[in-house]
Amino acid sequence: MVVQRAPSRPALEVADVFRAHGEAYRQAHALTGDQGKVMRAIEACRTAVLGGHVDFCLDCGTKTPSYNSCRNRHCPKCQGLEQAAWIEARKARTLPTHHFHVVFTIPAQLRSLAKANQEVVYSILFREASRTLLELGETRLGATLGVTEVLHTWTRTLAYHPHVHCIVTGGGLALDGKRWVSTSKRYLFPVKILSRLFRGKVLAALQQAHTAGELTIAAPDFALLIAPLYHKDWVAYAKQPFGSATHVFEYLGRYTHRVGISNQRLLGMDERGVRFLTKGGHSECLPPSEFIRRFLQHVLPSGFVKIRHYGLLAPANVNTKLPIALRLMSPPPSPPSPPPPPVETSLVPTSPEMPTWEERLLALTGINVRTCRHCGSSHLELRPLSDLDTG
Repeated sequence: MVVQRAPSRPALEVADVFRAHGEAYRQAHALTGDQGKVMRAIEACRTAVLGGHVDFCLDCGTKTPSYNSCRNRHCPKCQGLEQAAWIEARKARTLPTHHFHVVFTIPAQLRSLAKANQEVVYSILFREASRTLLELGETRLGATLGVTEVLHTWTRTLAYHPHVHCIVTGGGLALDGKRWVSTSKRYLFPVKILSRLFRGKVLAALQQAHTAGELTIAAPDFALLIAPLYHKDWVAYAKQPFGSATHVFEYLGRYTHRVGISNQRLLGMDERGVRFLTKGGHSECLPPSEFIRRFLQHVLPSGFVKIRHYGLLAPANVNTKLPIALRLMSPPPSPPSPPPPPVETSLVPTSPEMPTWEERLLALTGINVRTCRHCGSSHLELRPLSDLDTG
């Protein structure tokens, strides 16, 4: 019998940094309620603090503790299963066409404003990125695009850098709903037009938010901040299209459930600080307090939705316009096949269902939680954690 072994634990985890230096950081810095909650969750994740159970093998007698996960969306250890479930659910809504990866970024001058007004500015970033894409889809193609957006706020060095990743269909449903209109497979829209339209929409939305009193910044300071940005080139770019539609959400899944830094990028922690991989194989070393500060600045406001869908994929359209687009793009039905020979009903497979979390874990990591990690036996009995203290 092949025994499934768990992948080796990273040499260092964000949780280790928090446990070693988190209390000192909390004593020296004022944290928001959300930041404090994230720190506590990551520190307790997969420890006895959150409870769990013991897998007792009836064959070899091995007792293996299984501790509960914190399931916090900022925890580096808790994203794999959620990511797999999200990807599985999105596949049914993936249109069989080429897709583009478009990124919209606000200029550095707006980062302080964004950090002080996260919900307002992040919402503007989402909304105006989608409006830019959908408006160009309507004016240049006469069609409604499908757009999924994901908010990121970090760079590889954990610096604060808000931007949205957009996966955009290479075409859309004609405005009359009667045909599919495709874009070129080489590019979506001219980058300059994307950038300038996005710039105008964001600045207008910020001005409106300021007039409504939704931004914490004084009027003279706001005017001085905004005025130069009308003449500055904003960053917006579209990457090469995906090879096939089947890869779209596997690719996007790497963005949807990513946190500021993964445990796999951590190299070590010593008296000099925390060292981690950055870009191009380079690394950076930060004092623990600075590492924690940079990590926590990417904690999103509680309840803020960081994955949003627009156009054909918007909640209002998934049961109306999206099915029409899928039907228009489906290949013509094949001629009917002769009926298959009768089979014994006990051998007919049941209809496919969403995989369980155990099945997802097995697919992602090779770990089969239904078997003993010591001998491979499937004869496991779940017992309370207190059973570890008994003989």
